[in-house]
Amino acid sequence: MCGIVGAVAQRDVAEILVEGLRRLEYRGYDSAGVAVINQGELSRTRRLGKVQELSSALDAAPLAGGTGIAHTRWATHGEPSERNAHPHLSEGDIAVVHNGIIENHNKLREMLKGLGYVFSSDTDTEVICHLVHHELKAAGNLLAAVQATVKQLEGAYGTVVIDRRDSERMVVARSGSPLVIGFGLGENFVASDQLALLPVTRSFAFLEEGDVAEVTRREVNIFDVTGSPVKREIKESEVTHDAGDKGEYRHYMLKEIYEQPTAITHTLEGRIAGGKVLDSAFGENAAEFLKNIKHVQIIACGTSYHAGMAARYWLEDWAGVSCNVEIASEFRYRKSHLFPNSLLVTISQSGETADTLAAMRLAKEMGYKATLTICNSAGSSLVRESDMAYMMKAGAEIGVASTKAFTVQLVGLLMLTTAIGRYNGMSSEMEAAITQSLLSIPAKVEQALGLNEAIIELAEDFADKQHALFLGRGDQYPIAMEGALKLKEISYIHAEAYASGELKHGPLALIDADMPVIVVAPNNELLEKLKSNVEEVRARGGLMYVFADVDAEFESDDTMKVIQVPHCDEFMAPLIYTIPLQLLSYHVALIKGTDVDQPRNLAKSVTVE
Repeated sequence: MCGIVGAVAQRDVAEILVEGLRRLEYRGYDSAGVAVINQGELSRTRRLGKVQELSSALDAAPLAGGTGIAHTRWATHGEPSERNAHPHLSEGDIAVVHNGIIENHNKLREMLKGLGYVFSSDTDTEVICHLVHHELKAAGNLLAAVQATVKQLEGAYGTVVIDRRDSERMVVARSGSPLVIGFGLGENFVASDQLALLPVTRSFAFLEEGDVAEVTRREVNIFDVTGSPVKREIKESEVTHDAGDKGEYRHYMLKEIYEQPTAITHTLEGRIAGGKVLDSAFGENAAEFLKNIKHVQIIACGTSYHAGMAARYWLEDWAGVSCNVEIASEFRYRKSHLFPNSLLVTISQSGETADTLAAMRLAKEMGYKATLTICNSAGSSLVRESDMAYMMKAGAEIGVASTKAFTVQLVGLLMLTTAIGRYNGMSSEMEAAITQSLLSIPAKVEQALGLNEAIIELAEDFADKQHALFLGRGDQYPIAMEGALKLKEISYIHAEAYASGELKHGPLALIDADMPVIVVAPNNELLEKLKSNVEEVRARGGLMYVFADVDAEFESDDTMKVIQVPHCDEFMAPLIYTIPLQLLSYHVALIKGTDVDQPRNLAKSVTVE
């Protein structure tokens, strides 16, 4: 969601800003813009559509200047249009970019109109730049004006402000929407994600909640929510991903599907020894937190929620603790019961998912024994604010539809199951079996990727389909949910997932020759029950696509196409059966001609409610 880049330098910064926006395209957006100060003049260029449209406009009419801000917008208030694109201006003096939502913007807008300000957009963001302009009259400097402004804002914001009359300064503020400062030599930068700044710096400091920072070429001064000067640790980034490199692959999504064996290998490295998962995989003091856990509450959104749903089966079946899984946006707005000795687990690829972060903060107030996040971003808010963190080490995931992050989350949750289980009666034999399975997953995923050619052929059957039904039982039900989500995300086919036993409770009414039914069928104790569900579909004229264990004894016929999946044990089965469903959604999307990496209306990092 919305990307921010800013720079203060002696050199022209427009190209740096635009390249930063390109590196943030994976977040999802509908328009882009840049504003630069040069010799006391503030110039702005905005375009609806892709960053390339903005880049082409700047090629035709370049913007010179050493101080500038840029933005990719994902519409919240006001339709996608050039007039609603950032940066927004006030009186030609102040320029602002903003991520988040200002909840009291209507009240502020009416107040500012009464002061004579004229609004040129439908956005909530425009109130920020007019409010800064107004406060500057009394404050005397940009820092004080921004500090006075943010005290009046309700909602979430990551914002950067520049003033044409103070051309070597940016002021940035963060509340609920992430911002990072990048440190250079005689130049400094700001962005919503460090990926945007990797071409110009590797040194970063992450702003905390309520921070306001003044950024010039020579120094960065940070002030906390009380206005007191503070220091934030400067860290060297270890990120090696080049957001512009798809390598041999046509799309990031396909590249990331094929990166899964490597990503899983990385997440396992250094975390298993002597046939056991090390408690330290979850943080230095994890053993003290984990040994008395009797209940786990998992909070997540989207794909991460599906990972949590799978883990519920594992934690209750194998670790011997109760587990609830809830969508973050639901958890935070209802009263929930706190069980004794409860661990709160948040799952988020970005670590900045707004609902998940807010739910975690609420849970801490409720008195959870400990908090753990499973996350892929080391400097993110969830990592910094949780008692423990399992760092996924999956590498940057650019495709909006999550693939390798999901399977690595499953690995982390399976490791957590053993770590909690050993304190709750899990046998050493069971722990050893799960650990051995974990170590075998990368090779088994490689085998599952070998189904690609068969799935390419199968995907042709979906060219004219508008609906699909996914079925699974036990811990394969969340995998069916994830398969349905992937298909709808990138091919725009309406897809639903059901636990197979629910068929006769309503979904059977949908079955006909135009409704393909996708079934995941590992060879486990529920296989015979699943076969009965398959027969229910067959009897009603449904066409089925069954991803089945090689030993499950399914055979293709006129009503059923069987894709044989390499045999795998029960511990890794949810991960392995995810792979063909990812490939299916990808190849169907190619046939449908959709934008695989940046599907319409969606964003990679959802930093607003």
